[in-house]
Amino acid sequence: MASKGTRKRPDKTNGGSGDRPSGKKKRSKLRSCCFWVCAPAAVLLAALGVGMYLDYRRWERREVGMMSLSPDTVLANETSYPVDEEIDPAGEMIVLKTHFEPFVLASMAKLVLDPVGFFTTRDLDSLRSWREPVRELSSFGASHFAPFLPPPAGYSVLGAAYEIIPVNLKLATGLLSSDRYFPPKVSNKEVILHRLLGLFHPRPFVCIRFAPQGAVATVRAENERWVDVVFRIHAEFQLNESPQYPFWFMPAQFTGNIVLTRDASRVRHFHLYVPTNRPINAVLEWLDTPGNESHEVDAGYIPRMELTSVAPSSPVLIHQEDGSYMDQRQAQLTEEPKMFLEEDYADIQWNSEISMEEAMRSLELKMYPFKTVPYYNFTEAFSRAESENKLVHSILLWGALDDQSC
Repeated sequence: MASKGTRKRPDKTNGGSGDRPSGKKKRSKLRSCCFWVCAPAAVLLAALGVGMYLDYRRWERREVGMMSLSPDTVLANETSYPVDEEIDPAGEMIVLKTHFEPFVLASMAKLVLDPVGFFTTRDLDSLRSWREPVRELSSFGASHFAPFLPPPAGYSVLGAAYEIIPVNLKLATGLLSSDRYFPPKVSNKEVILHRLLGLFHPRPFVCIRFAPQGAVATVRAENERWVDVVFRIHAEFQLNESPQYPFWFMPAQFTGNIVLTRDASRVRHFHLYVPTNRPINAVLEWLDTPGNESHEVDAGYIPRMELTSVAPSSPVLIHQEDGSYMDQRQAQLTEEPKMFLEEDYADIQWNSEISMEEAMRSLELKMYPFKTVPYYNFTEAFSRAESENKLVHSILLWGALDDQSC
């Protein structure tokens, strides 16, 4: 849940830096005439060396009046990396489709309160330009989804929540910096979540800055072969790149379910989405116009952020009658399934199951223990208070306490 904060801003009276010499003529001609080019950070770092590279980046930020970061932060935040996993040719693969509808700017409170002045800055450029996902169709190996599976004891107790990504209590106290552009390197179970969320935007953070962090799941249904896992993920995205100020986009939550075999050799179904049943389902946080040191926070509505499987997983290598085979990894991705296995036509018969509502309720309690106390909507609260002869404690919120939209 976002909150107000402070951040030092460049000194406008001195070209954006309080310690810069006042004489502009002292600036190196080499830097002013040779390095005002678009080049990846890695190229500049290799060409200039660490010392001159850091000097150049500090100078660049001062000249354009953008964020001035410490040398350590510059190096840490100007390095990106690819996140990918190889698909086992002996296994199966599944194709996911990304559904995305842009954030509704008119849902923001600041537009209602200040329809003219608010949009005179470049604060929302990255949000307004986010019109489509990174990729519409993507392929994954079925085994890549193994992190969603429960621990051995989790199969026998339906609705028992377990962690996919554990919460780091020290980080959950709010020590994670907002002055970041690129996610930290992911490993283990974080990799699949980073890849999935990266289909919406190239800079997902699977470990958010505010509690409750992490990703949790529970078993909704099971039999000897299949398991239906319901999950909930709290994540956020960094929409800006240096030298613009960081702009954070935090959906209320990602939820959904996956039906896969107990050994993750097959995936029957996958669905991930941001719920849209509430008028506010995303929080925005950024630094506003120069001279104001506090974070700006607003909330609003995004109509659709969703991933769906186009068909059940199928073998990577599809063998033909003539002895040849087709490698799906090299074929063009389409929404048309390459093949169906016989078991895909039959409904799964579960040995035990609970409702989707029960499963989601379990994840709610795992993320928000205060939900053990029942909360009622406005009209229901008064009818229950009358029947139980109790007083009503009314809470008015901008957003919701049981997701990240407040």
